[in-house]
Amino acid sequence: MYDDLNWGNADNYPSGTKRKVLRDENGVKTILLKLPKGFHMDPHSHVVTEQNFVLDGEYISNGKVFSKGSYQIFLPHDDHGPFESEKGALVLVVWDPVK
Repeated sequence: MYDDLNWGNADNYPSGTKRKVLRDENGVKTILLKLPKGFHMDPHSHVVTEQNFVLDGEYISNGKVFSKGSYQIFLPHDDHGPFESEKGALVLVVWDPVK
């Protein structure tokens, strides 16, 4: 589905999380994020807008399941999470300065 090139460890994420940077310019960043089985991340916020689109698998956030095809948007400074994924997931993540 997605080639195996240019994947690396996702710094600032739990161990085993991988990322592939698709775009990183002028305050806009787009990545593919592979959440490993057993993924857990505590609640957090950003100073930019974050969009998540689940391409495969699923994760749970605030007690709600987000499965393949699900979309979420978080505005700057919105607390979001915790995030958990029992079986793992592939998520397209976009950060941008849009308010």
